[in-house]
Amino acid sequence: METLVRLDRREMLKTATGVLTGLVVAGSPLALIAGGPAWAVDLGALTSAEGAALMAMVRTIAPHDKLEDAAYALVIQAVDREAAKDEGLRKMIREGAAGLGADFAGKAESERVEALKKIESGAFFQTMRIKTLLTLYASPIAYAYFGYEGEAFSKGGYLYRGFNDLRWLAEVPAEDSGPMPGQR
Repeated sequence: METLVRLDRREMLKTATGVLTGLVVAGSPLALIAGGPAWAVDLGALTSAEGAALMAMVRTIAPHDKLEDAAYALVIQAVDREAAKDEGLRKMIREGAAGLGADFAGKAESERVEALKKIESGAFFQTMRIKTLLTLYASPIAYAYFGYEGEAFSKGGYLYRGFNDLRWLAEVPAEDSGPMPGQR
């Protein structure tokens, strides 16, 4: 892999907040490929065709049938933002998107999977895979979809916020569970 993109917490929060509060408005070229509620991402470094191909790629890398397209659009926005800053990354993304083919977004999922298997060891695929994992699963949209309530430290910790909500696990007898905090 040639380039790893580092995202600090502040940048991730700015990205997610910016998209959720201001950029979720129809009118952008990427809004044309949305199947769910209205959302939009303004592309600066990439074309709408490249955005559509990358959107299909990201959905193929991390397939969740009922996860809104807006969550995947956050990945495209992050890639576009990084590509605008880094000429080498922009060139790699453009060449990679072109290599997927003009009809990649319209292909069946099985065909997209086969196409991606052929390039999975390359820098383009690995960059997109890492960006997908880091951006998609750190978004509030994905948190809501998966039922993750977020970090618990600022809310008093996990102990009193569902730490023991394991309904699928058999109840542990009190004598086997160890001491409870605050009890002797």
